[in-house]
Amino acid sequence: LQNVDATEATVVWEADKPSVGWVELAPDDGTSFYSCERPKFFDCTNGVKNTSTLHSVKLHGLQPGTTYRYRIYSKEVLSHNGFLVNYNAQVAATDVFRHKPLEFHTLDPAKAETSFLLMNDIHGRAEIIPKLLEKGNYKEKDLIFFNGDMISISNKSEDFFKGFMDTCTVLFAQEKSPYYCRGNHETRGEFATHFQEYFSPRIPHLYFTLRQGPVFFIVLDTGEDKPDSDIEYSGIVDYDGYRSEQAEWLKTVKDDPLFQSATYRVAISHMPTTESKSHWHGENDCLEKFAPQLNAMNIDLLICGHYHADSYHEPGSVVQYPVLINSNEGVVSATADASGLHVSIIRQNGKKVMEKEFPARR
Repeated sequence: LQNVDATEATVVWEADKPSVGWVELAPDDGTSFYSCERPKFFDCTNGVKNTSTLHSVKLHGLQPGTTYRYRIYSKEVLSHNGFLVNYNAQVAATDVFRHKPLEFHTLDPAKAETSFLLMNDIHGRAEIIPKLLEKGNYKEKDLIFFNGDMISISNKSEDFFKGFMDTCTVLFAQEKSPYYCRGNHETRGEFATHFQEYFSPRIPHLYFTLRQGPVFFIVLDTGEDKPDSDIEYSGIVDYDGYRSEQAEWLKTVKDDPLFQSATYRVAISHMPTTESKSHWHGENDCLEKFAPQLNAMNIDLLICGHYHADSYHEPGSVVQYPVLINSNEGVVSATADASGLHVSIIRQNGKKVMEKEFPARR
């Protein structure tokens, strides 16, 4: 699942043969999945069904705070000559006869409280993910965020799956969306340009916002950490321009009614916007371009990773909001309600290494 929101959700999957794909959707009303013809949502581009091994389907017209059941289909395309398409008679589909159908729950901006967890800098160490999820009580959390560097480099799609997605799909990602904040390592490798085909494929950008309960989330994409001209990038990147584009977009977010009515405003980015003479170009560019906009938005907290070490930075004159940085060995666990925004960092061994509380200001 990707980008589950109050009124829409996206389903992404890979087939082992070139195929057309679609999703059937059913309400969680106790009826059999077979009780009637279910609405079909196709993997299409401009009205034409895509023939591919990678499929993404946006489900739209959903109701907030509602549980839906779904089933995915892939139908192999054997050949396509002119207007004649030859299909395999067999269709691969999610089993809803022997197994309970997959389901997901849409977000609800009107909910009185919410909870979320966040992990980052896994770098392909899939074996630690179940431990971090368990310590973060993931089954009870509304939202789960990946805050960058889940892998170290992407040369092929298998890097995503072996590095973290196989594990996450088994544990939660078929019924709860991981919201992905890209890190600098996901920008590296010949497959990096395919990143959005797998994550956030049906929204315009890799930076986005969402609202669950009293919290409005702003997810930023901080790009790479060295100058665009650095030898490591071989002249293939323009992250300075990309960050400038995001800074202009940030100016528009404050006009969103969901932002204006939120009790808490939490930004998420892989690289922090803290001040330091030891920072590299990317961090300095984020500080210069993002911090003034986040200051003007009066955010309550920025949550980051990147440094593989825990730290907390109080608001100052340049960065006028608190910044929490999670290590590569912990998980951020948070709840928000009328009493406050409660945030902890918990290590794999269950030790709570940091705990902060932010009172409601609105």
